[in-house]
Amino acid sequence: MSLARRDERLTEIMDDPNCDPERLRRTLQGFGLVNRAVASWGRVYRTHLRPVLAAASAGAGRGRPARVLDVGCGGGDVLRRIVASAARDGIAVQGVGIDPDPRAIAVAAGAPRMPGVAYRQCFSSDLVAAGERFDVVLSNHLLHHLAADELSGLLADSEALATGLAVHSDIARSRLAYAAFAIGAVPVSPGTLLRVDGLRSIRRSYTPMELAAALPPGWNAERVGLFRLLAVQRPRTPGGAGARVR
Repeated sequence: MSLARRDERLTEIMDDPNCDPERLRRTLQGFGLVNRAVASWGRVYRTHLRPVLAAASAGAGRGRPARVLDVGCGGGDVLRRIVASAARDGIAVQGVGIDPDPRAIAVAAGAPRMPGVAYRQCFSSDLVAAGERFDVVLSNHLLHHLAADELSGLLADSEALATGLAVHSDIARSRLAYAAFAIGAVPVSPGTLLRVDGLRSIRRSYTPMELAAALPPGWNAERVGLFRLLAVQRPRTPGGAGARVR
């Protein structure tokens, strides 16, 4: 096995519509622990999301909360965390999580209810067609699942849907990330797909330079710590530069 290149041919068990439903359910529920440990959403909320949400919520004459869209929301833990963080900061936020997989939506909807959070079974393109708009569009661990045309579609949809910020978070592929997850996931992996699919995810994920090369103009690849990458797009300005690593 080599981590020198993305293994785009490798598939994850959870992407199989015929995978064991109980293991999948436990995996989606277990993502809450994994994401809190490795996904850095607390930091991303503070540095990227909170300023946009606070400005949107305080906008004169809006008459509504700021809106956040989580694309490929899975079990919904990231969206719930962001909405809860905003509430603690006194920011009114309405969160919408979407996923085309009914199994994921069932797990998200089965979590304890949180005011201001809703889930829908659909694609981002469906929301574009419906003319919906959100202050922030985000995703977690979605980019590495996508083929090149699907990635282009997601980014185009994000630009159409986001009025303030689009930020897609994923794993930064490295030997250190692979070794750390191989050991760290052992305690939470029994009865789930967390370890086996997590290691496959790392092999499918991007390095910073690879992600920058895959992004269109107007998007930046940003690092968050050792193990995370962000694809970030803010409202474009005339003469803006193409994608780059920050």
